[in-house]
Amino acid sequence: MIKFNLNGKDVSVDADPLKSLVRVIREDLGMTGTKIGCAEGECGACTVLFEGKPVTSCTMNLIHAEGKEIKTVEWVAKSKLGEIIKTAFYEENAVQCGFCFPGFMVSTYYYISNGGTDDKESIKKAMSGNVCRCTGYEKIISAIQRACKDAGRGVK
Repeated sequence: MIKFNLNGKDVSVDADPLKSLVRVIREDLGMTGTKIGCAEGECGACTVLFEGKPVTSCTMNLIHAEGKEIKTVEWVAKSKLGEIIKTAFYEENAVQCGFCFPGFMVSTYYYISNGGTDDKESIKKAMSGNVCRCTGYEKIISAIQRACKDAGRGVK
């Protein structure tokens, strides 16, 4: 039995400790917002906050979660900043198929929460672990810039 905190709630999971964390989150805990893309840590669709930092949950096993705090896109989406991010992506038309959006949302949340500004080059660097195959990145960058400004994190 592996115990950890998921989205503010203590959970216990009785599964193979070597099962990937993304599969545990989706299959065992029913949190399907976190997506499985490449399953190799390259696309960012499975990004979660692990002990407050963004990680690709496909590259981690359940055993790594023991005693840790994990927050998924479901938690981020319900936060005040998450609302700002969702609105910015919507208003900038930055989502097409939506598959990459959960990873971008978690990464954007982390970026803004940790002092990120609307500086284009800083955003590109911060989002370098996230891949979008539909939209292209200009609208995504514009959405993150808007979210930064709306959250009071514009360049001073």
